[in-house]
Amino acid sequence: MSSRIHAFEAVENFRDFGDYATAAGRRVRPGVLFRSGHQARATDGDLERLGALGLATVVDLRRPIERTKQPSRRPAGFAARVLSSDLDAVGEAPHITFLKTADLTPDSGRRFMTGLYGEMSYAPSHLEVFSAYFRALANDDGPVLIHCAAGKDRTGLLAALTHHLLGVGHDDLLEDYLLTNTAVDLEGRAPDIAVQLEKATGRKPSHDAVVAFMGVEPAFLEAAIRSMEARSGSLDGYLETALGVDAAMRDRIGERLSA
Repeated sequence: MSSRIHAFEAVENFRDFGDYATAAGRRVRPGVLFRSGHQARATDGDLERLGALGLATVVDLRRPIERTKQPSRRPAGFAARVLSSDLDAVGEAPHITFLKTADLTPDSGRRFMTGLYGEMSYAPSHLEVFSAYFRALANDDGPVLIHCAAGKDRTGLLAALTHHLLGVGHDDLLEDYLLTNTAVDLEGRAPDIAVQLEKATGRKPSHDAVVAFMGVEPAFLEAAIRSMEARSGSLDGYLETALGVDAAMRDRIGERLSA
């Protein structure tokens, strides 16, 4: 699985989430679907690597305030179409509010993340960008990069929906989601993150709390799936009724992304 992880100097969690087997006996094309954290701190070397991918579409799942505070760096000659939402332009991201106001423990972090995932699929900004993303998969050629801030939650949900649509098995879908815990050096980065959180909140979180908050767990994604099943009947129902991905669009996406 480590071959999926692309090593960048300052862009975290960059991975190819193609090349999985599908229920139709085919494979998702490699080198076409990428996911990552933000690119605000990308080095010049990182930009060269990004440019070499020939990205046609970039999906930025961050809120407007996040994009303003950490604007993406772009490689020379960047010509990709960028999909984002200007909804939720007022106020800070929920995870920032949590970090500022809650007791930072592993259990509180898990409760927050589970609740967040239960709501995430139906946030108006996500509905807008998720829909645009699937239309791009159906109609546009070229590699696609989806990302948020850390490339694990909003990005992880959208990657999982993509895998489901393409017929990737649940075990592989979940394995790709959990690969964040390998792609990001959680233990190594936790001390620096703890210092940043203490500066921002005046409170020092425990090491275990930071590691839990930085990583992903099956229960988080399962909370999102339960929410979509409860409100839309199934993941397929969510894709069709909430995102407008009908049978014809699914077929086009499958043909374009299957090897």
